[in-house]
Amino acid sequence: MTELVVVRGDITALDVDAIVNAANSHLRGGGGVDGAIHRAAGQEQLLSWMRAHHDHCPVGEAVLSPGFALPARHIIHTVGPVWRGGHDREAEMLARCYTSSMALAEQNDIRSLAFPAISTGVYGFPALQAARIAIDTVRRYVAGGTGLEKIVFCCLQAEIAEFHQRFLDAE
Repeated sequence: MTELVVVRGDITALDVDAIVNAANSHLRGGGGVDGAIHRAAGQEQLLSWMRAHHDHCPVGEAVLSPGFALPARHIIHTVGPVWRGGHDREAEMLARCYTSSMALAEQNDIRSLAFPAISTGVYGFPALQAARIAIDTVRRYVAGGTGLEKIVFCCLQAEIAEFHQRFLDAE
């Protein structure tokens, strides 16, 4: 059975097999969690690796890189949807981010994984709705049996952590 937990803190400090990066489609770093992960991993080293291996990632998909200077061995980069009022398949695409990331983790023998609150920063996805999608999608994925032993929802802001915990507690 997969352990699901919510923590409040800095995802770059977590000692897990992989952390998920809420990346932009060009995979070259940016603001928010993306920029923090690039800085903590080693900006030049990560950018150089990404240029050599991945030049683009579509919304809802995921790609893998080494963790470099992070405690995590790997980074799974996924591109979340920009919120456009909820009428442009944003919920479906956000769910795909979680599913694609977990599938990629399993393909690479990753046992522990940490997610940020994908798309809730500059991409403007409503945090309460995003938390529900995250928890529901991960629960459905692990219900069928998985090699993932622990999944962490790592939230920098207290309110977003509370939203995730509320949905995690509701069974």
